[in-house]
Amino acid sequence: MIGIMLITHGTLGESLLQSARHILNTSPPLLKQLEVTAGEDPTAVLTSARNMLAEVDDGEGVLVMTDIYGSTAANIADKLLESGRVEGVAGVNLPMLLRALNYREAGMETMIAKALSGARIGALNMQEDV
Repeated sequence: MIGIMLITHGTLGESLLQSARHILNTSPPLLKQLEVTAGEDPTAVLTSARNMLAEVDDGEGVLVMTDIYGSTAANIADKLLESGRVEGVAGVNLPMLLRALNYREAGMETMIAKALSGARIGALNMQEDV
């Protein structure tokens, strides 16, 4: 199973995990989050991120999700990436996370495509016809 790791600002990652657990009525395995707070030493956070990455990797790879591309959280995530084994996406939201959780067994490429489409489809103007 592909592991999933969130690296986000503050408690956003924990809130996303709690919401996903509530919606799915289960606590999915190989799923962890790391929060980045103001003033933290990025080197220390990177060490924690590497340790957490090892915890969610059962050999099938890991998808690292982060909130804002170019931010400290994303820069830490970027240092973990290894093409084909550890992939990353930015702009995490709840529809993206739920899609990723539901397509973990479909392979990394499919999982990423479904997660990104979930993020896009989940953001809409509710007043317009869908």
